Amino acid sequence: MHIGFNKPTLTGNESKYVLEAMSSSKLSGDGIFNARCQSWFEKELNCDKALLTPSCTQALEMAAILVNIQPGDEVIMPSFTFVSTANAFVMRGAKIVFVDIRPDTMNIDESLIELAINSKTKAIVVVHYAGIACEMDTIVEISNKYNLFLIEDAAQAISSTYKGKPLGTFGHIASYSFHETKNVTSGGEGGLIIINDPSLSHRAEIIREKGTNRSQFFRGMVDKYSWIDIGSSYLASELQASYLFGQLECIDQITSSRLETWNFYSKSFSDLANKERIQINEKPSHIKQNGHIFYIKCKNLEERTKFISYMKDKDIQCAFHYIPLHSSHCGIKHSIFNGEDKFTTMESERLVRLPLWYGMTDNIRHRIVESVIEFFKTN
Repeated sequence: MHIGFNKPTLTGNESKYVLEAMSSSKLSGDGIFNARCQSWFEKELNCDKALLTPSCTQALEMAAILVNIQPGDEVIMPSFTFVSTANAFVMRGAKIVFVDIRPDTMNIDESLIELAINSKTKAIVVVHYAGIACEMDTIVEISNKYNLFLIEDAAQAISSTYKGKPLGTFGHIASYSFHETKNVTSGGEGGLIIINDPSLSHRAEIIREKGTNRSQFFRGMVDKYSWIDIGSSYLASELQASYLFGQLECIDQITSSRLETWNFYSKSFSDLANKERIQINEKPSHIKQNGHIFYIKCKNLEERTKFISYMKDKDIQCAFHYIPLHSSHCGIKHSIFNGEDKFTTMESERLVRLPLWYGMTDNIRHRIVESVIEFFKTN
C-alpha cells in the first residue's frame, strides 16, 4: 500500500455543511458560515477582527496593504519560508531583508533582527515553522522599541501557543492557512487574516471588499456603498467557509490525532537522535505545538537525497521543504541577506518531512518508523 505524504483532513460534517451552503441564497461570501467561522476565531483568539480569505497568500497581501508598504520600504523576515511570505510585500515595492534562522526550531533568529533594522525598515514578519513558536517576547520588544509593524505568518500554527497565548495574537496582524496540507482545511485552499490592532480593523474590511464600504452598507451603517480605498476580492466563498466550519467543530480531535503520531515518531526515533545519527524536531518547553510537521535532519543533502529515494522504493512519500528564498532568482532580485547565512541553507538541505495526517493508523506509523530505522541502520 502506498503511503502518501499528506491526506487532507476529513471529519464527517463537512459534506453536510457544504450542501447546506449550496442550498442557501448566498454562495459568494460573508454568509452564515463565514460569520460562524469568523466568530469562532474571534472568540478563540480574543482578537479584534478575524476575516476569512480565499488563501493565506491573500491574507498576507492584505497585511502588506494595511501596514501601507511603499516602494523602498524594507521588511525583515527569514529566508526559510514559503514564497508568499515575501511576495506579498515585494508586490507593494518592498525590499526584503532576510536574516538567519535558529537550527533548533528553523525559526527566525530573534537575536539577529535588531542588527538588520535601519531607517527604511517598516515591518518584521515572523514565521512559526511547523507550528513551533518563534521567541515572541523578544520579537515583540524589538517591534515596540523601533515602532515597527509586527506580522505573524502563522500559516502552520493554528492551535499552537507561546507561553499559553495563541500564535497569531502577538503581532499587529497575522495569517492562518487552510490549504489541504494544513491541520484544518477549507476544501483545498483558504486563509484567515487576524487583526489584533483595532485601528486596522475598519480598513481591513474595506480592503477585503475590493476597496468599498460594502460591509458597513449591509450592517445598515451607510445608505449606499462606494469605492473609498484600494483593495481586491479577498472574500472566501460560503463553500470554503462551510467546509472549514465542519473541521473547526472537531479541531481538538484533529490536533490530538496529529500529536499522537508526532509523539510516536519522536519516541521511536529517540535512539537514533541520541546516537546523533539524525536530528529530530525540538519542542521548547514554553510552547504548545499542534503536530503539524514532523521532520528529521539527515547528515547532509546527499544523505537526504538517498533517504527520500529509499523511502520511495518502500512506497512511502517523504518530502523536503523550502529552498531558501534568498538563493532563488526572484529572491536575488528583490532581497538581501543581512549577516551570515550560517544555518538557513545548510539546515534546509538536511531537513526531510515524514508523512503525518489526521487519523493515521498504527500500522501505517509502524511501517514508516521501521523503514526509517532500517535506512539509518544499513547506511
